Amino acid sequence: MTRSLEALTDQLLDAARTAGADAADAMAVQSTSVSVDVRGGALEHAERSEGVEIGLRVFVGNRVANVSASDISERTIAQMSERAVAMAREAPKDPYAGLADPEQLVQDWDVCVLELSDPTPEPDAATLEHDAARAEAAALEQDGVSQVSQTSAAYGASQVHIAASNGFAGGYARTDRGISCVAIAGTGNGMERDYSGDGRIFQADLRSPEEIGREAAERAVARLNPRKPRTGTYPVLFDERVSSTLIGHLLSAANGAAIARGSSWLLGALGESVLPDDLSLIEDPHRARCSGSRPFDAEGLPTTRRAIVDAGVLTGWTLDLATGRKLGMPSTGNAARGTSSGPSPSIWNVALTQGTASRADLIRDMGTGLLVTSMIGSTINPNTGDYSRGASGLWVENGEVVHAVNECTIAGNLRDMLRAIVPANDARTHLSRVVPSLLVPGMTLAGS
Repeated sequence: MTRSLEALTDQLLDAARTAGADAADAMAVQSTSVSVDVRGGALEHAERSEGVEIGLRVFVGNRVANVSASDISERTIAQMSERAVAMAREAPKDPYAGLADPEQLVQDWDVCVLELSDPTPEPDAATLEHDAARAEAAALEQDGVSQVSQTSAAYGASQVHIAASNGFAGGYARTDRGISCVAIAGTGNGMERDYSGDGRIFQADLRSPEEIGREAAERAVARLNPRKPRTGTYPVLFDERVSSTLIGHLLSAANGAAIARGSSWLLGALGESVLPDDLSLIEDPHRARCSGSRPFDAEGLPTTRRAIVDAGVLTGWTLDLATGRKLGMPSTGNAARGTSSGPSPSIWNVALTQGTASRADLIRDMGTGLLVTSMIGSTINPNTGDYSRGASGLWVENGEVVHAVNECTIAGNLRDMLRAIVPANDARTHLSRVVPSLLVPGMTLAGS
């Protein structure tokens, strides 16, 4: 590629104006990814990809269309602009569509303080293979592990640039590095599997392959000889690995798009208590070395720290410009987009208030119940918050883990569940969703 991403977005805007657009915004993304899979101590698969994608959104009056391409030739850019304008002229009117006013745009930002890109060189395939092999070997060393189904190491880097006819232009780079391992314990019909992994922006922050392999093995062994729990009502402790899904349901219900559609169990709940009074849910898009951080949103608005839930009380919705206009509210700076689609409301980094008790303390205090470590399937009623999911994990009797559990269903209502949660203090603070293990005092379990 001989043109910079900035030059590509400028060219897209110029082509849109030439084609007859009243306004437009453009996005260009350049990405590189490398991944390696190891199995049985040997390289099983290696892949590398590089590419550039471009996207253009045009406005003709209050009609809008979006087009994208992976070919950045001048001919393609001219053709996609003409097609976008032709599509927009045939699109239905959208009274809420439009770019930000210039005075709404972010004025100053310092992407360096966010530390979104590791300056160290890209690892070669041999380094990735070595890391994956170390994780696999560590898993196989653990008693009870019969095989490792997959071990992977990967690296990715991307650059993003956005520009619009309202005067906004900005971009940033990202990197990510990850290792994962899936271990299998037992033999025959008694085999169980579990995983461990880590993903970081900076190579130096990544956990060692040996730690990841050992953890995957220990988790797989712990799942051996599972039983079905007795049907009834019990306390349920959502392990830190899965607890963020509960908060995810709250965030989805507080998304302005769901509110505008009228399909949210939080409809009408603004200003009401949705979490315990001592808990808050804070969004902070400016945390350093965090995958959800960004200096501005996809519409060029500044990203800001906000309390989605403050002392248990729901304070607002997650909004982009169009959704905010529908609801008569200002955007919260939460627009996200790809090259092939227009903006939509999305969450950046969130953190739930952590508790004072450890996960072990909650296990001890819950008496008899279920520690959920994985879930499958999902039946969530978006209008009522009724919740039902398949779950597996560990059974707790008299405050101690006694055996593994599978093939059970947990059910409740999200409004009741979230209002009663008790957090542990074990959240991993480098994640974009910082959520500790969460104890729900009473849920319905369907087992044997």
